[in-house]
Amino acid sequence: MEKNINVAIQGIKGSFHHAVAKSYYSHQISLLECETFDVSVKALLNDSADQAVMAIENSIAGSIIPNYALIDQNELQIVGEYSLSIHHNLMALPGQSLVDINEVYSHPMALLQCKDFFKAHPYIRMVEAEDTADEARRISDDTIQGIAAIASEEAAGLYNLDILAPSIQTIKNNVTRFVIIQKKGTLVDQKKINKAAIKFTLDHQRGSLAAVLNVMSDCQLNLTKIQSLPVIETPGEYAFFVDVTFDEFKFYDKARKLIKIMASQFKILGEYAQHTS
Repeated sequence: MEKNINVAIQGIKGSFHHAVAKSYYSHQISLLECETFDVSVKALLNDSADQAVMAIENSIAGSIIPNYALIDQNELQIVGEYSLSIHHNLMALPGQSLVDINEVYSHPMALLQCKDFFKAHPYIRMVEAEDTADEARRISDDTIQGIAAIASEEAAGLYNLDILAPSIQTIKNNVTRFVIIQKKGTLVDQKKINKAAIKFTLDHQRGSLAAVLNVMSDCQLNLTKIQSLPVIETPGEYAFFVDVTFDEFKFYDKARKLIKIMASQFKILGEYAQHTS
């Protein structure tokens, strides 16, 4: 039997991070609810949590860049990933209809992803909040009429709210990728590794990035993500965050050794098993 571990999430029960935690772990976990991503990282650093679930990329909004920085700056390790199809639902206290709603509260990202729905319902004022599920809980606990939340179907069930409009996101195929992070320590079994997240910085010379990409191609790596961020200490220099997949670890091992030589700075952020639905 696998031991019970403490898992930190941003948000509360009923949040999308909670949904990922329930789906990713095949055994019992103890959930640590955190108000922000910074708090969940702090829980890892002070050993209040063994691992944390962190959103890293959305198919509509793109990379969540501050979370890349949190992983990098705090020397955390990515040990897994999970992609979740996101369905935003408009919910309120039972007995109300859409015309009764004056305001909707939710996370800014959720509001942005449902923009077209609210264009069609201009009488509903959008208000930004910290967490999707927490707004559903607040409406339920305080018995607030005329106010709605945007959250998951599970949140509606947990907090006894009615879904007034399901799946109101503008783009229906809306997927968020989450990573499982921990302090560096126990690594993933090499036999299971077929994906890696790396960070490297290159000298400001023409063709330097192209040379690295050629190495990846020659070593049969599939580039699934590349994100550049400026190096604050060195204006004009950029760090590259890259995700790659591969069929055989030996090809990746050869590539990472070559890139380490070519780069002025090189770091492995994680080596893990790719999530397949």
